[in-house]
Amino acid sequence: MLDILYTPFSEFEFMQRALVGVIAIALGGGPVGVFLMLRRMSLTGDAMAHAILPGAAVGYLLAGLSLPAMTFGGLAAGVIVAMAAGLVSRFTQLKEDASLAAFYLLSLALGVTIVSLRGSNVDLLHVLFGTVLALDDNTLLLLASISTLTVLALAVLYRPLVLECVDPIFLRSVSHAGTPTHLIFLGLVVMNLVGGFHALGTLLAVGMMMLPATAARFWTSDITMMMIVSVLIGIVSGIAGLLLSFHVELPAGPAIILSAGAVYVASLLIGREGGVLWLAWPGKHLEA
Repeated sequence: MLDILYTPFSEFEFMQRALVGVIAIALGGGPVGVFLMLRRMSLTGDAMAHAILPGAAVGYLLAGLSLPAMTFGGLAAGVIVAMAAGLVSRFTQLKEDASLAAFYLLSLALGVTIVSLRGSNVDLLHVLFGTVLALDDNTLLLLASISTLTVLALAVLYRPLVLECVDPIFLRSVSHAGTPTHLIFLGLVVMNLVGGFHALGTLLAVGMMMLPATAARFWTSDITMMMIVSVLIGIVSGIAGLLLSFHVELPAGPAIILSAGAVYVASLLIGREGGVLWLAWPGKHLEA
């Protein structure tokens, strides 16, 4: 059993790089996913993950599989879509969720079309589903930088973010930090999605953000502990997915997300905070 768990990471450099990459993604994406969930913006994260595709595709079209070009292109596309959706919801009758849905569908179709103009089907699969087993030093440095910046930013913005989740009206009444906090938070979401895009692709990047966060909700109601548990679940899911990919010859990205999904289903069933079995278990009656 020890050889099954340890040997792939001790003998193969590509597995070591993939392990470092998924740990970095879990460190940044887990806490961001918790705040997305608490603010009822989970589907916004999914929409933003698709929104970065055209920018990354344009970067690919201009410079090939270039890390800087695809990164800056994805960041620019994500910011543009977020701002466009906000402007549409502000100046028209359309709500923000509907405008985001429209923009992300357009972005997904446009991105796939752009990649198909120059690349092969293999390139398209790499863009959509990532290459977590082929991470180089520059990509690992990017992932580590994004996770570090995310942790530092969340540490600074922790109080206004929590207040905005619990009582946004009170936050607006006592402080003007609500709007800048929201914009910075959206920037963190886009950055983590762009980082996850390089490893897991545009279709799966949001999985390492939302599945560990939703699973953590079934184990604790404390926000700080929820963030810690989500990071741990993300790391465990990443390791399990990489081992599953290595031993069973499954694609690594989907294997990681399936592992996170398995943890979510287990948490849904046995989690102490609202798990199905705990809700079904008869509680003690009050006695006089």
